[in-house]
Amino acid sequence: MSERHFCINCGTPLVATIIEGREVETCPNDGFVLWHDPKVATAVVVESNGGIVLGRRAIEPGYGLWCLPGGFVNDDEDPAGAAVRECMEEIGVPVELTGLLGVYHIPKSTAASMIGIAYRGRIADGLIPSAGSEMLEVGVFTLDMLPPLAFPSHQGVLSEYLRSRALREELEPRPASGEVRRARPPSRSRAAPTRRRMR
Repeated sequence: MSERHFCINCGTPLVATIIEGREVETCPNDGFVLWHDPKVATAVVVESNGGIVLGRRAIEPGYGLWCLPGGFVNDDEDPAGAAVRECMEEIGVPVELTGLLGVYHIPKSTAASMIGIAYRGRIADGLIPSAGSEMLEVGVFTLDMLPPLAFPSHQGVLSEYLRSRALREELEPRPASGEVRRARPPSRSRAAPTRRRMR
């Protein structure tokens, strides 16, 4: 462990210790353990006008690249509530979550790893997304015209979205092959004769 840490209780330098087969840092005085827990983040595939909403990032990492709306979950938030809040902050419109796409582990080499929670959502009809402070711009893209994304994890979320969407379409009921067709009005030649009024 290259970076040195100190006990939050007494300030003593932490030392490397093996606990449950994993190397962690502990305090030799009071037994404090510095656990490296993952952060929790959300991402939302927001459906709108036949496409999905993406934002072009105004901050690092990934400045200038496109991403799904989302962000970190605060310690007092429900993940779904955090996802809705992040959408409002980043694309400027309220989003209704319509489903859970998946929960993912996102490994990091230079920071704490993350647990990603991905949702499917939609914007109410008539509302137009707009760039928040962390976005240079936002746009609605059809699924066959998506730009390169900033994060591999977002590409994984989109792959799961496409898979689940295809599965939903496959499970939707289709008209039976023997379904009765809607009757057409009879041709004039075969129509029943009209009754004439007697004079």
